[in-house]
Amino acid sequence: MKPVRIVPCLDMKDGRVVKGVHFVDLVDAADPVQAAKAYSEGGADEIAFLDITATVEKRKTIFDVLEKVAAVVDVPLTLGGGVKSCEDIEQAKASGATYVSISSAAYRDPDMVKEAVARFGSGTIVIAIDFDLNVSCPSGREVYIDGGRTPTGKDALAFAKEMADIGVGQILPTSRQKDGAQTGYDLELTRAIADTTGLPVIASGGVGTLEHFYEGVAEGHAQALLAASVFHFGTFTVRQVKEHLRNRGIPVNL
Repeated sequence: MKPVRIVPCLDMKDGRVVKGVHFVDLVDAADPVQAAKAYSEGGADEIAFLDITATVEKRKTIFDVLEKVAAVVDVPLTLGGGVKSCEDIEQAKASGATYVSISSAAYRDPDMVKEAVARFGSGTIVIAIDFDLNVSCPSGREVYIDGGRTPTGKDALAFAKEMADIGVGQILPTSRQKDGAQTGYDLELTRAIADTTGLPVIASGGVGTLEHFYEGVAEGHAQALLAASVFHFGTFTVRQVKEHLRNRGIPVNL
C-alpha cells in the first residue's frame, strides 16, 4: 500500500482562505500564502487550492495568488475553481500547479476533459465531484455543479465512472451534506468510486476527528485525505493526523 497523502485544502474567496458549512456561511480563515507555507513546513504531502466562487462569478481563477503560494511551498499543489479550458490548465501549470482539478466544466464539457488528458496526461487531471443525497439516483448521490449550487440529476458514481473511462488520474468527491459538519467523510460513495473506478480517490468533506481520517482509508478506500476546518482552526496538525494513522497501521510519510 502506498503512503496515504494528507492534503490541507485552501478554499479561496476574494483572495482569502475561507471555510463554511454545507458550502455556505463562509468565514475568514487565513491568508493563503501564510497558510500554505505553514502547511508545507508542517508535513503536508500536498495542498489543494480551490477558488470556490470563480465558476459562479464567471471569471478566471486567481492565478496570481497561486503563483505567490507556489513560491513559498515545496509540495505539490492542486488548483481548482473556474477551470474550463485547456488554456486554463496550461496557465495553472505555468503558475505552479502540479495537478488541476476540474468540476463544473467536466460535467458540461467532457470533450474538454478528453483533450486535457491527451495534452497534459492523466496524472495532471483531477475530477472534483460535489454531490448531495438523492434517493432517486442509483448510488443515492447526485452531482452538483457551480460550486455546489446547481443540481444536475446526474448520478455521482456514474459520473465518476465516465470520467475514469476518459482517462483522468484522480477523483475528488465532496459531500455537500458533510461539508464543514465534522461528522466524517461520506464513506459509502468514497469507497464505491475507489472500488468501481480503480482510481486514487481523495476523501473530502466532513472530517472532524482523528478517527475520521483513519475511516477514510480503512472504510472509504481513499488514497488521500483532504481536510480544511480541523487544520485551519487548529484542531489538529498534519503531523498529529499522520501519527494517528501510523499508529493505526496506515502507511504515511512522516
